[in-house]
Amino acid sequence: MQYNTQQKKMPLPEYGRSIQNMVDYALTIEDRAERQRCANTIINIMGGMFPHLRDVPDFKHKLWDHLAIMSDFKLDIDYPYEIIRKDNLNTAPNPVPYPYTKIRYRHYGRTLEVLIEKACELPEGDEKNNLVALICNHMKKDYMTWNKDTVEDNKIADDLAELSGGRLQLTPELLKLMKERIDIYYRPRVQGANRNNNRGNNFNINRKKFQSKD
Repeated sequence: MQYNTQQKKMPLPEYGRSIQNMVDYALTIEDRAERQRCANTIINIMGGMFPHLRDVPDFKHKLWDHLAIMSDFKLDIDYPYEIIRKDNLNTAPNPVPYPYTKIRYRHYGRTLEVLIEKACELPEGDEKNNLVALICNHMKKDYMTWNKDTVEDNKIADDLAELSGGRLQLTPELLKLMKERIDIYYRPRVQGANRNNNRGNNFNINRKKFQSKD
């Protein structure tokens, strides 16, 4: 008995040993027409293993590339596509550039600094005030997430002024707008929870009345 670990390593193990054996058999076929028919059959079987990928662009092209790889590019047939070259298999991808921008306060993150720059560019008005209020509320949430402590409005005001280069100031009007935004986004959830509790209490009361009648 021969174990799979004792057999040769498969280039594409996701197709399994049976498909690899079919490819190896195709390499032994001397008649070119018969070898071509065998390759077409192998491609159909390979495609049937991944039916959810049939609508993916270039799916068939990838199957023929995989057939060439599994045969170590030795299968002499008429490929319907231009297959991948052997010397391109181990080509390293182009490096992805990574931004090395310095972040002044890491608990706020780079995205918040970008938002502050955008807010500084906006003209004075409701849109700018709402964006600054959103930024300040987000700063409070980030500060408490990383520092595990309460945060005073004075601290947020100082950080906002520093990150904006003094162009944005936390005014009493903005503090009021921050509170209004919190009330809008969080109070309905509490009301909904109370409404569900009231429904449960009313159900229990009605059930007791029904049981008392019996």
